[in-house]
Amino acid sequence: MANRAIPYFQNDKGYKRIEISVKKFVCIGANPPFDHPHISLEMGTKKEIVCPYCSTLYVFNSKLDETKSNPSDCHYVF
Repeated sequence: MANRAIPYFQNDKGYKRIEISVKKFVCIGANPPFDHPHISLEMGTKKEIVCPYCSTLYVFNSKLDETKSNPSDCHYVF
């Protein structure tokens, strides 16, 4: 079994909807130092989930690479 890191996503620009290609991820809200508590979210069998802190709607899109998002500037890298 592969040991893969869980991707992190941020929403500095306040997008209402962000498409991502994973169903398990971490939302940090805005970039530090304005981030909210880093929360692990999992869609399970659903195709979307709303972050309870920043209200960003994350939508599953299997056509994107794991480290990509739409809009393209939402993947967070430490």
